[in-house]
Amino acid sequence: MSGSICPYSVLSVRREPSEKSELETQLLFGEVFYVVERMDGWVKIKTEFDGYEGWIDERMYYPVRDKEIELWLSAPGVIIPTPMFKLIREPEKSVQLISAGSRIVFNGEDRNSFVIGHKEFYCQSTVPDRTPDLEEIAKGFLNTSYLWGGRNIFGIDCSGLSQVVFKIMGKRLPRNASQQIEHGTMVSFVEEARAGDLAFFDNPEGEITHVGICLGQGRILHASGEVRLDHLDHQGIFNRELQKYTHHLRVIKRIME
Repeated sequence: MSGSICPYSVLSVRREPSEKSELETQLLFGEVFYVVERMDGWVKIKTEFDGYEGWIDERMYYPVRDKEIELWLSAPGVIIPTPMFKLIREPEKSVQLISAGSRIVFNGEDRNSFVIGHKEFYCQSTVPDRTPDLEEIAKGFLNTSYLWGGRNIFGIDCSGLSQVVFKIMGKRLPRNASQQIEHGTMVSFVEEARAGDLAFFDNPEGEITHVGICLGQGRILHASGEVRLDHLDHQGIFNRELQKYTHHLRVIKRIME
């Protein structure tokens, strides 16, 4: 199966083969995808990380040899934990900024360089050699605007936020809140929630429509309008600015023991 390693800061994946189509998700730098179908200037892909399918502009499809993809996936690699990280792209020495959750595999001639296909990159600064704690990672997204289908520091949705934060922590979660709720173990009482637990919220029909990251002490970080910190109790999320509850709590799950 042909595929690629995303060489772009962010690559939009759409529901239908059209620029007007809804954004389904985004690929971050260094994430792998496989080609499912090609049609009229568009490529239908399946992401390696979470199995999501959608369409990308054919002009953004950069084929990479199967062997290189295998080596990229099997190598230890580094997942960027900071909100942004600067790469230098050769030979033009242009700057490319990549977002938290992007993955780098140092397969170049020295420890600060790597290649994706024929594209060469190097890091001007040292890649962080430690993973910050979960709260530090999550707070790095504060004030990021909400974007349906987004997974990056300039636009992200609620389940994209939880997925990327846990990716940095070494835990693979599916893309949507309705899928993420199937993971982890139940937390019986909201008072027992600790940093890293996920809180899920439903609509009047009982459908899971929202997810946020518990930070302990009644705090929750979530993407609603923007990535923000709010109060969480047994009823749900209380927005102090609006002085009302905005989301109804369904369940809290412990993802990392």
